[in-house]
Amino acid sequence: MSSPRGRKPVAEITGPQRRTLKEILRFTTRRGFPPTMAELAEALGISQASAHEQVCQLERKGYLRREPNKARGLVIVKQPVDDVEDLVPVPIIGTVAGGVPLLAEENRVGEVLVESRIARSGRCFALRVAGDSMAGAGIRDHDMVIVRQQPVAESGDIVVALLGDDATVKRLFIREHQIELRPENPRHKPIPIGPEDDLRIIGKVVAVRRDENDTSQGGQHRIRGAH
Repeated sequence: MSSPRGRKPVAEITGPQRRTLKEILRFTTRRGFPPTMAELAEALGISQASAHEQVCQLERKGYLRREPNKARGLVIVKQPVDDVEDLVPVPIIGTVAGGVPLLAEENRVGEVLVESRIARSGRCFALRVAGDSMAGAGIRDHDMVIVRQQPVAESGDIVVALLGDDATVKRLFIREHQIELRPENPRHKPIPIGPEDDLRIIGKVVAVRRDENDTSQGGQHRIRGAH
């Protein structure tokens, strides 16, 4: 039997499902990686079983995709039509070469569209990640990170940092006189920073974009996530 006025029930999204989707988007935008099911349940004030059910419904309706065997495997596929945000262009920055500053105009290799609320948080740019050192934070090889340009960051932030002319994405750890750039993959070791090291914080990762069609041929506009 057809639904009233010919509407398709499968595409409908309920109030609780909309709230769940918005919380996943909010968490991902703020932290730079998607929530675990436990974190989602806590943020929504519901049980993990209820959060899991909401996610399953959103997945069935085509709003979410879950990557198998990952605690942070939630990927937003689309948003409800009335929630679609304005998009603004953000420059994609290329690789560092010959001592040219990372954010120099000649390093710009294209643009990517991001939500205006992200771009409004400050001057932003995008970089393509190479490597799996941040896989535990939901950032995998070939992902594009959206970065808010800033010269300082707090301990625990995921940052884009320059060590000499090498750019990398890592979690910043600061305790008293100890500074490290830490990976989110046990296969990789933290990078200790000493007083003689030329460390520069370029910006904080505020969002992650996954391009399923990207082949990253030649490694153009990619930064290291594995070293």
